[in-house]
Amino acid sequence: MTEMARTAATELEIPGGGQPVLDRLIALLDLEKIEENIFRGVSPAHSPVRVFGGQVAGQALVAAGRTVPDERRVHSLHAYFIRGGDPSVPIIYEVDRIRDGRSFTTRRVIAIQHGKAIFSLSASFQKDEPGIEHAEEMPEGVPAPDTLPTLMERAEGYAIGAHSRPRPIDVRYVNEPPWVTRETGERPARNQVWMRADGKLPDQQLLHVCVLTYASDMTLLDSVLARHGVYWDTDKVLGASLDHALWFHRPFRADEWFLYDSASPTASGARGLATGRFFGEDGTLIATVVQEGLLRVL
Repeated sequence: MTEMARTAATELEIPGGGQPVLDRLIALLDLEKIEENIFRGVSPAHSPVRVFGGQVAGQALVAAGRTVPDERRVHSLHAYFIRGGDPSVPIIYEVDRIRDGRSFTTRRVIAIQHGKAIFSLSASFQKDEPGIEHAEEMPEGVPAPDTLPTLMERAEGYAIGAHSRPRPIDVRYVNEPPWVTRETGERPARNQVWMRADGKLPDQQLLHVCVLTYASDMTLLDSVLARHGVYWDTDKVLGASLDHALWFHRPFRADEWFLYDSASPTASGARGLATGRFFGEDGTLIATVVQEGLLRVL
């Protein structure tokens, strides 16, 4: 196990938060190469019952990216969460080099624990090319992130244990959080949060993409639950990510503020679909995400 991996095997939630917590996430994303096309990752020592979906997605993308030339940027990924990950044992990532073309590179990654696949990811990388451009505009009237309370401040007074500890991603709710709207009777159609890595990241474009991938699994299914006035810690809700797709449109830094604007077009069959858009603070559309999650309300 590498020194970075040993560091990663400590809790992400360090009192005080900020750069020390973010450094733990950076360490988690620094996979150990154990053979050609085979990598090993670990989870924080103090984790929930299952590995956080954003963690395994980010680590799988790191594994794929380490087999691709630096000049090729990831532009899309498609993933399936097959089984719940066990945070007490390492995760093995096997990379299949599907194609190396003149413009595009394709990789497939399988995450394995206890001899079984727990996650699969396909990612496509492209060399920079000029072309036509347009983009949707950022929603109007969104307050600046520095004017909004932190996630810990928002959760104060509520039985939201998961939000009462520092995290590597600074999250600021623009609208009322779902644990508040469930009490007020509001049923918002959209969920909006500002996010950024809670510290400084190295100048490695793949790392910034992987941190955003990690963050993209946070708050997205809020847009489904808020429509029905329920929330994870305050109601009997069982949920898990089923699949996840991300498209990266333009370069960005994950340690600068980005707006995560999400909505849920439908929910049925104990599943909820959520879509999200990431905008830079200057209004640039930087990424789009779609996720379906298992949602059982007991």
